[in-house]
Formats: sequence, C-alpha cells, structure tokens
Amino acid sequence: MKIWIDADACPKAVKDLVFRASARLNLPVCLVANRPLALPDSPLITMTQVSTGSDVADGHIVRHVAPGDLVITADIPLAAQVVAHGAVALDPRGEAYTAETVGERLAVRDLMEELRWAGVATGGPAAYGPADRQRFAQTLDRLLPRRLS
Repeated sequence: MKIWIDADACPKAVKDLVFRASARLNLPVCLVANRPLALPDSPLITMTQVSTGSDVADGHIVRHVAPGDLVITADIPLAAQVVAHGAVALDPRGEAYTAETVGERLAVRDLMEELRWAGVATGGPAAYGPADRQRFAQTLDRLLPRRLS
C-alpha cells in the first residue's frame, strides 16, 4: 500500500497526520504537486513535481495509483478515477470515497457546479478547522489498519 497526496491544496495539518502515520506503519507516501514542497526527512516520503496546468497532478496520480492504495484529495473527479482503479480516496475533511459512495458525491458536485454557473448557488466550503482535522484523523486511523490487513 502506498499513500498518495494531491498536495497543491492539501492542508498542512492533513499532511502532518499522514507523515506521522507513515512513520508509525512504515508506509510510503508520495506527494504530487506543481510546486516544490517542504518534506520531512524520511526515506518513506517522496515528492513528484509535475508541470503546472489543470489536472496534471491528477493525471500523474491516476497513472501510478495501484489497487489498495490510499489517495488523499479534495478533488471528487480524481477520487472517482482512483476508486475506479481499485484505490480508496480520502477527503481532507475525513470523508472516504469508495466504489459505493463516490458516484453519489460526484453527482452532487456536478449539480452544485451547474447551480453555481446558473447563479443559483454561490460560495464554497467552510474554512478548514479542528473538527475537520479530527474527522480526517479518525477516518485515516480506521482505513489504514483495514487496508493493511
């Protein structure tokens, strides 16, 4: 199992939790971003810098993800693609996307995008806070042992 992080917009608190889990469970982590990022000194943690552009990091993750991997992303279309490859996706707010759940979330995301374009719905998600971090940590802890067994 490998943990992938769609890292350009991933909160630092999420990355820190993943880094600690990596050290505890001896799991490799790869961050994918279009800019350099500071990483802890660990042979388990690597980074792939991709060129700038829409969905370039997503494409890299989709091409390299393997069944059983875990992908950390807030990007629901990316989550749908990695789930189709047999991986599990986890939102930084703690929502896990599986084959059973990702289709519904993708449909809701598409509907909200249409409403925003029509001027009906505006705004985005609330600021990332301690409750989000706690939900993420709990879901991560729940997923990792199951994925390792």
